[in-house]
Amino acid sequence: MQITDPGIPTWPVTGLSLVVGFAVAELTGVRAIGGVVLVVAMLWCGVTWLSRQVPGPRIAAMVVLYLVLFALSHVIADPLGTWPSVALVAAVMAAATYAVADRTHPRTGERVTV
Repeated sequence: MQITDPGIPTWPVTGLSLVVGFAVAELTGVRAIGGVVLVVAMLWCGVTWLSRQVPGPRIAAMVVLYLVLFALSHVIADPLGTWPSVALVAAVMAAATYAVADRTHPRTGERVTV
């Protein structure tokens, strides 16, 4: 059984997992369950990126960015509010993922990496 499909974009997963993870933590009152959402999402993305032969350092950079943005959402929650901060970091993560791992050439359809 194949758990990844190289054709499926990962940018919605990286972005939405931050939103869903926060929502799960809020709804259940158990922050660790929200963390499980984040870990599962990043594991799936990592396996997908490996199957696409995205270079290891680039995958590591994406994981680090994900963790930094997760932490940043906590820092900017006071001035922005919790949901706006989560939405902002999710949008940044989704855009970065698209640019680094999901973008395709308009004519050839081949993956373009920066």
